[in-house]
Amino acid sequence: MAGIVAIVLLVEAFGIVLLNWILGTVVDRQHMSLAGLDPDAMSLSSKAGGVVFGLYFVLCALAALLVAVRDRSPSGLWRILLISAAVVHGLLGAFTVGLFGWGTFAFMMVVLGLILLTLMTYDRQEGPAADAPPADAGPQSGAGAQGKAPEDPGERAEPEERAPEEPGETAPEGSGAQGETSGNGVLTAPAVPTTP
Repeated sequence: MAGIVAIVLLVEAFGIVLLNWILGTVVDRQHMSLAGLDPDAMSLSSKAGGVVFGLYFVLCALAALLVAVRDRSPSGLWRILLISAAVVHGLLGAFTVGLFGWGTFAFMMVVLGLILLTLMTYDRQEGPAADAPPADAGPQSGAGAQGKAPEDPGERAEPEERAPEEPGETAPEGSGAQGETSGNGVLTAPAVPTTP
């Protein structure tokens, strides 16, 4: 696609230079004048304008050629040149429809569409690659996905209740221990009252 745009723009550059050179030569030989302007000045300005406009189209063709060779979207000055070329073709299409007919207008619109398609196609190709995650990044789950370090297997939760430390001290209520501790810290069954 970009290669076709480069070829079309080169053909346009050659055509613009040739057309303006012919017009300048005709003005010079016929000694034409517009509103009292010097024919030599008109001829020279026509040729110079054709050369400048042709060089502009050559630069735009070079930008499209770089897109085709690198196979990626243009950036910087090259992108600006292609966008300006699209704008110029839109304006030329609007101006030439009254001067040269609908055939020239259709040609300008085709070139405009090719330039826009080149810009949009290569941008769409680069979009998913820029948004994709790195290849080495695997799926994260659990505590690691929430930014928390996984729990160290050596770490254990502290017991909620501890055994009594002093002799004769009973375990707290609700701990499930119903006996008393002896002097060596061993739980013994409580004394059962006897009835006569």
